[in-house]
Amino acid sequence: MNDEPKSPARIGQGMDYGEQADVQQVHAAVQREKREPRVGAEPLSIWLIAIYGLAIFFAGAYLGRYSGNFSSGGLDPMGAPPPAKKAAGGPAGGEQVAELSPRDRGKKIFAANCQTCHQATGQGVPGQYPPLAGSEFTNGGSRRMGMIVLKGLQGPVKVKGQQYGTAVMQPWDKTLTDQKIADVMTYERSDWGNSASPVTAEQVAALRKELASHPESFTEHDILAAPDEDIPGGGAPAGGAPPKPGEAAKPGQPPKP
Repeated sequence: MNDEPKSPARIGQGMDYGEQADVQQVHAAVQREKREPRVGAEPLSIWLIAIYGLAIFFAGAYLGRYSGNFSSGGLDPMGAPPPAKKAAGGPAGGEQVAELSPRDRGKKIFAANCQTCHQATGQGVPGQYPPLAGSEFTNGGSRRMGMIVLKGLQGPVKVKGQQYGTAVMQPWDKTLTDQKIADVMTYERSDWGNSASPVTAEQVAALRKELASHPESFTEHDILAAPDEDIPGGGAPAGGAPPKPGEAAKPGQPPKP
């Protein structure tokens, strides 16, 4: 009795192309291998993003306030040096800021206006610009020196036994104030070994008024014709005699009996 071969049984309903059970299992295994893993790929929580954002914001705010430009002690409010306190002024406390002396002010004026010709050492330029160090005009009475500074000097001049050429020294009466001229003269008469008397703004003002009618610069003859004395008007203490030429006046010294 011949039995006809039975066709393989179909699995499930609606199977297309006559898929058999073993083919379906192979397809299922392939699909499992291609499936993307889901563990760790979930999106971040909105709350976690908000926490991170706040942390970054507060960290930036803290650095902006306490970094101190990342200088030494900047992150430690107690490590930075204390701020400098301003000096209290007033009738009781007084002004505690040290004021420059006339000599110190004169040194700055000299460096800005006179140093090019007379040099920082006061030695001048040989044969062209006369020296101020040890000069008879600088160490003598302030009148002759004031005449040169206010109105200038032209023509040859002999200083410390040396002859200097026809270099012209410009007048400073229209450029510098009485106080500045007094300061620079005081500096020149007390530096480089010089030890002449200081000059005040009142003395320069008196000499300026005296020379107002003299429009031109002086020559050596004009300077030597003037008396070798200090300019009157404010050079000596009240009630005292004016200082001698070449003798430094001492401010605040009581008059001699």
